[in-house]
Amino acid sequence: MDWALIASLLALGATTGFIAGLLGVGGGGIIVPFLTAISAARGYPEQHIVHMAIATALATTLFTSVSSVRTHHQHGAVRWPVVRSLTPGIVLGAVVGAQIAGRLSALWLAVIFAVFVSFSALQMLLDRKPKPTRELPPAGGMFIAGNVIGFISSMVGVGGAFISVPYLAWSNVKIHNAVATSAALGFPIAAAGTVGYVLAGRNVAGLPEGTVGFINLPALATIALASVVTAPLGARTAHKLNTKPLQRIFALLLLTLAGYMLYRGFKSA
Repeated sequence: MDWALIASLLALGATTGFIAGLLGVGGGGIIVPFLTAISAARGYPEQHIVHMAIATALATTLFTSVSSVRTHHQHGAVRWPVVRSLTPGIVLGAVVGAQIAGRLSALWLAVIFAVFVSFSALQMLLDRKPKPTRELPPAGGMFIAGNVIGFISSMVGVGGAFISVPYLAWSNVKIHNAVATSAALGFPIAAAGTVGYVLAGRNVAGLPEGTVGFINLPALATIALASVVTAPLGARTAHKLNTKPLQRIFALLLLTLAGYMLYRGFKSA
């Protein structure tokens, strides 16, 4: 990698790590479009650049999750029994989601990403939060909920917060606990999804050097290095600030990036 590329990836990692810690959302919504743009500019195969971007973005959550959840745990905000209950379903859903994503065309994967991110952004922009109308379900219900969270998260390359935070809030988990618990859930999502994308891309020809399955290791290492530094800073800041105005700005950015992914997807068709 040249120095300009390294600097770009470090900046991307630092930004997404801070946002992940601050807002309790995965950085995949930002990493995927920017990695797609970088891969396209470097002439990587159009039919695989979205797959690589999603897989690599998901793998970075392994590092940002560990980094940010440590700070949330120090504040006593993580509901660890909830994490343990959801993890088995999450692992299965994430592996299956990665396998299906690996078989989709770049167009369909880009469309799914754009639709999901746009919906999540609109929810943030309108500040619509689910009313806490129920309690968390028993083990069977938690397994199914984990399946859904893991499946969708691995398909679009996010850490699951766009799904798990509303679900937990709907189930009478306080919002600070929901954000912190979602950060902890990012690790099993990323771990299972990473394995899934390695398996899904293991026999794909034409991928660039340094790619294992669909995961680009140089990009992963560079982004992760920066994100683990800034994620705890974001998590600490989240306990001191009113993040609602920042959420709206972030939502507008996501809508713009979703539009770019649609453009990229149709260009690859």
